This record gives sequence, C-alpha cells and structure tokens, in this order.
Amino acid sequence: MLFRRRDDVVKYYNHRKKNQEPLPKEQIEIWECESEECNGWMRKNFSYQKQQKCPLCGHKMRTGERLLDASPNPHQK
Repeated sequence: MLFRRRDDVVKYYNHRKKNQEPLPKEQIEIWECESEECNGWMRKNFSYQKQQKCPLCGHKMRTGERLLDASPNPHQK
C-alpha cells in the first residue's frame, strides 16, 4: 500500500506481522525464459498453458525448478 505525504515522498507500508513464522520453502516447478538477455520466469502452477511464452520478451520458455515459498494457486483445481 502506498501513501503520499505532503512532500510527495512515497512510502511503503508492510502489513506482514513481525513475529510471524517464515513461509515453508519447497521445490516448485517453474517456466523460465530461454533468452540469454531475459530473466523472466513464473510458477508453473499459475499458468494454464502447456507451452508458455515469456510475458516480458515473447521468447519460448522451458521448464525448471526453484526453491521458493510455498504459495498454492487458489484457482487451480
């Protein structure tokens, strides 16, 4: 959430509780861009296509894995 002050300095307010336990990490399947110049990637469980194109540069993407915070897709059945 962004707040503006009178001097137009933008501040960010973090709603996460300070004493909250960290989210568990797990190996997650991802799509990663095949282009050497692009760092684009996305979680595979947030994609509904069998072959994905990079949303940043338009190149083909390949499958891979990363150690990420567990975050299930609530819209996936």
